[in-house]
Amino acid sequence: MDKRLLIQSLTKFLLGAVIIGSLLFLSAGSLHYWQGWLLMGILFIPMFCAGLVMMAKNPELLRKRLNAKEEEKAQKTVVKLSGLLFIAAFIVAGLNWRFGWCVLPDWAVWASAGLFLVCYLLYAEVLRENTYLSRTIEVQDNQKVIDTGLYGIVRHPMYMATTVLFLAMTLVLASPYSFLIMLLYIPLVAVRINNEEMVLEEGLDGYKEYKDKVKYRLIPFIW
Repeated sequence: MDKRLLIQSLTKFLLGAVIIGSLLFLSAGSLHYWQGWLLMGILFIPMFCAGLVMMAKNPELLRKRLNAKEEEKAQKTVVKLSGLLFIAAFIVAGLNWRFGWCVLPDWAVWASAGLFLVCYLLYAEVLRENTYLSRTIEVQDNQKVIDTGLYGIVRHPMYMATTVLFLAMTLVLASPYSFLIMLLYIPLVAVRINNEEMVLEEGLDGYKEYKDKVKYRLIPFIW
């Protein structure tokens, strides 16, 4: 086992949990914000399990997923703005619960949690299908076009899954205001996709033909 990779993984995992927990519960002013605990559970427990599987089965994929340093200027801007959106959405969710502005009913929270987990499964399937996935926009050595499974339906199934997942996340937190904030992620991911496709067309053999074969980027029959 790669001890350095293990330490790096655990450090980022724990740091992420502390940051998100702090944003939620400090803004809520209470540890009784049960929707916050629900999100923490459905977000970090599967993440921990997926990390263990990748550590055992495909440590190189885990290493790629941990690398978040973008080289593309446009992508750096997208990542920064996305981070600000998440911070704002989490803080507003905590404040929404604290002051009771517009808290969603329990049934909507649990339904959103179910949708969140379905999207998590789709995300896991994308990782299984495409071992070239990294968190940065790049063309890797010996990379091949993946056109099977979910990649035969839309060109960017990872973004499809994560976009719905991020939107569902705000509803798990019972905050329609956070949902409105997170809608701004959609134009950001559109910019990221357009830039990514430019990079792939220039550097990945067969990608232009793949675009002709699979017409839709994110949503079947729409875009």
